[in-house]
Amino acid sequence: MKWTSIIAIYALFWVLAAFLVMPFGVRTADELGVEKVPGQAPSAPANFNPRRIMVRATVLSVVLFGLYYANYVNHWITIEDLDIAPLLGV
Repeated sequence: MKWTSIIAIYALFWVLAAFLVMPFGVRTADELGVEKVPGQAPSAPANFNPRRIMVRATVLSVVLFGLYYANYVNHWITIEDLDIAPLLGV
C-alpha cells in the first residue's frame, strides 16, 4: 500500500471517528445550570471542547485504522467473504 493511500484512508477514519465521538460528554446549558446567551438554541452545547474531540477521534481512528491495516496485510476478510450473491440465489 502506498503511503499516500495510507494517509487518505487514515483521514477518512479520522473524520468518521470525529463524528462518532462528537456527541459524547457534551451538555446543554440547562443540564449544566449555566445561563444561556440571548438567541442561543436550547440544544446548543455549553461545554464544547474541540481539543477533547480531536484527541478522542485520533485515538479511535488509530485503533480502527490499525485493524483495517492488519486486515489488509493478513487478508482476514476478503471481498469473496463479503459476496452475498450466492446466498440470494443470483
